[in-house]
Amino acid sequence: MKTLIAVAFALVLGVAAAAQQPVQGPQLPSPADDPLARVLFPPELVMQHQQDIALRAEQRATITKAIQDFQTKVVDLQWRMQEQTHRLAALLDRPAVDQAAALAQVDELLSIEREVKRAHITLLIQIKNALSAEQQAKLAAARGGTPGS
Repeated sequence: MKTLIAVAFALVLGVAAAAQQPVQGPQLPSPADDPLARVLFPPELVMQHQQDIALRAEQRATITKAIQDFQTKVVDLQWRMQEQTHRLAALLDRPAVDQAAALAQVDELLSIEREVKRAHITLLIQIKNALSAEQQAKLAAARGGTPGS
């Protein structure tokens, strides 16, 4: 029982910390650590190399709109995540924890977290789709990896 409470507490702390972070573009791990990082391009990388890849104005507008849509959606999700985190903390703060209720609340939190991750991937796909194959290759080379490798 103590282990379950410790795990739930760690989850609450992790989710609460994530919910309190300012809204930023998604950060991908290094390409060596994550296969998705080899094939997707975070906004910061595109911005940093926009002249190197000859980013066109319409591409910049498409990417900017995708980022704005992402940020709007994630702000709402962060509010929801914060609310659900507090509900879970209240359930866990009782002397005897209603396990079914606590786990249902964990499921609710994980559902919101899934939405955040889905929004991140959606943004990264939109960015990739806005870039030509040549631009993608230049970005992959700039970060030290090749697309699809």
